[in-house]
Amino acid sequence: MQPPADYNTAPAPGPNPDKAALARVGRQVRARLAADPGAYRFPVESAEIYALGDFLSTDECAGMIELIDKVARPSSAFDVDYGARHRTSYSGDVDRGAPLVRMVERRIDDLLGIDPDFGEAVQGQRYLTGQEFKPHCDWFWTKADYWKTVSKQGGQRSWTAMAYLSAVEEGGETMFTRLGISVPPQPGALLVWNNTCPDGSPNWDTLHAGMPVLRGVKYVITKWYRTRTWG
Repeated sequence: MQPPADYNTAPAPGPNPDKAALARVGRQVRARLAADPGAYRFPVESAEIYALGDFLSTDECAGMIELIDKVARPSSAFDVDYGARHRTSYSGDVDRGAPLVRMVERRIDDLLGIDPDFGEAVQGQRYLTGQEFKPHCDWFWTKADYWKTVSKQGGQRSWTAMAYLSAVEEGGETMFTRLGISVPPQPGALLVWNNTCPDGSPNWDTLHAGMPVLRGVKYVITKWYRTRTWG
């Protein structure tokens, strides 16, 4: 999760025991999204990033926001020190038993064609004015202490799916900092990306940030997928 000071000379994040599985999942999802006329792929070669408009309805966005407000707490990250300094939002896992959550999870699973058992719980995030999530990657550092735990909980992360729930008056873009891609919050839109390269190695070009909200409140939900059964 935690990036080094110099991204351009970034070291290998450690051994990659899930490399073959990551490459296999990547091929499967890539083919599925390529056949979906509603999936727009951003025109970059070094990362696989897609957007789908109107993935959630206005009522579904409102329902998710209500669920997030029930569980939102100061956000953390797997690297505690990094999270305390660089992630200032509120977040929490929404009620997985809620009918709306089950429906949205199933829709994302079907879109990507990934086994539902590989998906982490949906996390809701709320960013108030001034809050942000500085540049980071979603894949895990296998040399970090937390890898001993997360490796037993499903292994490395493969794909990320993130849906915007609210409009933001100013700021709050998702910025892929190495690629120069900036995606403004658009209620109902879904952003998905492969956290690895086609060969299954962690992709540094997925480095991204939740830019500071300058005016308004930003709500999103995020679902991460692993290479094995989660939990």
